[in-house]
Amino acid sequence: MTEPRLADHDLAALVDEWLDWDQAAELIGVTPAKVRTMVREHRLAAAVPGDGRRQGIPALFIGADGEPVKGLPGLLTVLHDNGFDDRECIAWIFLDADLPGRPIDALLENRGSEVKRRAQALAL
Repeated sequence: MTEPRLADHDLAALVDEWLDWDQAAELIGVTPAKVRTMVREHRLAAAVPGDGRRQGIPALFIGADGEPVKGLPGLLTVLHDNGFDDRECIAWIFLDADLPGRPIDALLENRGSEVKRRAQALAL
């Protein structure tokens, strides 16, 4: 049996809390338009978590300091360079595949270099 493609994972099941553009903007202290720019620049990632839901950003992507979690922008760039779209990036970051724990947990614990190495290895 083959593994499901990253894009086919149920993001609503993987990610507990989602922020809409306005909520993310308030946490970061910018406008919703700036949040969209941050997504376009791969500083954050956004996706539609499920049917009937609006596009959102995983709440864990924004740290307590109101900034994207340390290491997230670099990780998103590596994943996008490997051909991932935002939906696949979010699935990979929230899946417990190769690391002990999910990549998002490693980022939150300031262990981002290991996550980035794993992401870079995807290209090989």
